[in-house]
Amino acid sequence: MSSSAGPSSKPITPFYCAVCSLPTEYCEFGPSVSKCKSWLEEKNSDEYERIWGEGALTSRIGTLSMEKQEKLEADAAKLEKKAAKKAEAEAKKKEATKIIIKRSERTKRKHATHIQNLELFGVDLKKAAKLFAGKFATGSSVSKNPQGEDEIVIQGDVGDDIVEMLKAQVGVLKGAPADQVVRIEVKKKKEEEPAL
Repeated sequence: MSSSAGPSSKPITPFYCAVCSLPTEYCEFGPSVSKCKSWLEEKNSDEYERIWGEGALTSRIGTLSMEKQEKLEADAAKLEKKAAKKAEAEAKKKEATKIIIKRSERTKRKHATHIQNLELFGVDLKKAAKLFAGKFATGSSVSKNPQGEDEIVIQGDVGDDIVEMLKAQVGVLKGAPADQVVRIEVKKKKEEEPAL
């Protein structure tokens, strides 16, 4: 019985990049090739040589013309700049965004607390509403405000407690900055008395 040399059945453990989180063979398709290359060269020189060494590049490029090779490098540089700009814009947007906590009057002595913009910091609104409902033993739900944006509405005046929870980074509120909170008081308009 002759054994034919087939594919190896040994498991392959891929080496993952800490910059783009892809296996290192695929870094060239990610948004930050040059960062990936410098990280890999620093962390694992053997893996770097296997993927980016002269012999590896020559065998991969093979018959590519110099023009095509230069175009690929230019495209990679463009993608990298675009990804960096996008990340910078998102960071600026997060920095400028405020978590709005409004207190509104429902009836003479009852209030509701409205929280807006938590989702922009990666907070799941439904889970946060459930957390508040359990913490304050009161009604808490996600609903749309008049502008059509999602907000959490909690029965009761709990704004101070929510700020404390944000400072303590409780549960699903991790990542939401307590220093970017704006408090707003919404007074109920008095109904005009009918003229006699």
